[in-house]
Amino acid sequence: MFNIGFSELIVVLLIAFLVVGPKDLPKVARWLGRMVKKLKQLIREVKQETGWDDLEKELKDTKASVTDLKKDLDVTSELKGATADLNKSLNSVKDELHQTGKEIQAETREIEKETMKK
Repeated sequence: MFNIGFSELIVVLLIAFLVVGPKDLPKVARWLGRMVKKLKQLIREVKQETGWDDLEKELKDTKASVTDLKKDLDVTSELKGATADLNKSLNSVKDELHQTGKEIQAETREIEKETMKK
């Protein structure tokens, strides 16, 4: 709630011990605890009366639905699959072209040999 670490809490308690004194420190701690409890209750009541509590719930629900929608609309995996398919197709075309090039070279050599014989 207050974002106070353990070492900071120790420092605050030490200062409170020095300022209030060891005799009245439990009374001050109880009073402080009651005040924090009343403050939390007051904040809760204000949230309920103003409708902020419902608004907060709606906001959380909307955030969850937006997150779900974002996951549904994510086409990254589909694009990766399409890219893999496209790469496979391109590689097969490349292999076919390479094979056709070899066949053409072989035929060209045969034609050259035949023309040399004549």
